[in-house]
Amino acid sequence: MIPHEKLAVILNRFDAVQAEMNADVPPERFVALSKEFSELQPVAEAARGLEEARRADEEAREMLADPEMVAMALEELEVLSKKLPKLEQEMQILLLPKDAADDLSVILEVRAGTGGDEAALFAGVLYRMYERYAQSQGWKVEPVSISAGDVGGFKEITASINGKGVYAKLKFESGVHRVQRVPATESGGRIHTSAATVAVLPEPEEVDIEIEDKDLRIDVFRASGAGGQHVNTTDSAVRVTHLPTGLVVQQQDEKSQHKNKAKALKILRARLYDAERERAAKERADDRKGQVGSGDRSERIRTYNFPQGRVTDHRINLTLHKLDKVVEGDGVAELIDALIAEDQAGRLAALGEETDA
Repeated sequence: MIPHEKLAVILNRFDAVQAEMNADVPPERFVALSKEFSELQPVAEAARGLEEARRADEEAREMLADPEMVAMALEELEVLSKKLPKLEQEMQILLLPKDAADDLSVILEVRAGTGGDEAALFAGVLYRMYERYAQSQGWKVEPVSISAGDVGGFKEITASINGKGVYAKLKFESGVHRVQRVPATESGGRIHTSAATVAVLPEPEEVDIEIEDKDLRIDVFRASGAGGQHVNTTDSAVRVTHLPTGLVVQQQDEKSQHKNKAKALKILRARLYDAERERAAKERADDRKGQVGSGDRSERIRTYNFPQGRVTDHRINLTLHKLDKVVEGDGVAELIDALIAEDQAGRLAALGEETDA
C-alpha cells in the first residue's frame, strides 16, 4: 500500500507547479514548468483518485455502525474492494522509475537476415507493419535510408519515427523476427523459414549526445545505383566515421551532400546513445532482472507462421491467431501492450522483493 504521505508529496508538488505557472515567470522557466506539469499531471490525477477512494472506504466503514446505513455501506464497500486494488496498482506503475529514453522518438532499422529474397520480402512486411502502427498512434514516419530487395521488400531500411513516447512503445521490438511461409516462387508448396532483424534506437536530443568535429572523419564520394546522371557525376554521398568508437554511417539517398551528412549524423547520434545505454545497463547487475527478454538483438523474439495464421512472441509465450491483423498494423498493438504489461509486472515484483529485503 502506497503511504498517504507519498501521495501528499506528489499532489503538493503538482499544485505548486500549477500555481507557479499562473504567476509571472520568465519564458525559459515557464517551459521547464510546462514539461514538469505534463509529466506530473497523470500521476497527480491517479493520486487524487486513489485518495478519494480511500476516503470513501473509510466513510463506508464508519457507516457500518449505523444499522440503517449497513446495507448501503456494504454495497459501497463491495464496489471499493474491487476498485481500490486496481487504483493502487495503477499508481504503483506510474511511480516506477522511468526509462530516460521512453519519451524519445526512434530510429527504426529493419534488415533482411537469412533467407535471401524471401527475407527481404518479409523485411518489407515488418516495415509496413510498423509504419501503419505508427500512423495509428499519430506519429510521423520518415524513411532515412533504403536498400531495396531484388524482387521486392528491403534488404535494409532505416526510418525516423517521431512522436511522444515512441520508444516506450517500440523498445521491445528489437530482435530477430522469424517468418514461416510458402514463398510465391515455391512450386512444391514447401514452407520456408527466413528472418529479419529489427533494431529500435532511441533518438537523443543533440544535448544528450555531444559529437565533436575533431572526433569525425567525413568522406564524400559519388553515389552508386539508380538515380540518373546526377548521381553519377556529383560527390553527394557521405560517409561519417566516429574515430573514438570506429562507428561508420554511410548515406547517399539524397541528392544534396548537406542533407546526406545531416541524416548520417542523426543515425550516428542514435547509435552512440544506444551504445552508451547498453554499456550503462551492463554495469548495473540488476538491470535485466525485470526486463522482458534479454534485450539482445540476436535473440529470436517472435515467429510469424503464415500457413497457421498465428504469431507467437517467445519472450512472454503469447500466441495470437490473427496474423493478418498483426502484419496490417492493427493487431500488433495487442502484442506491444502485452509486452509493456509484462515488463511492468516484472519491475513491480522486483520492487516488492527489494522492499521486503
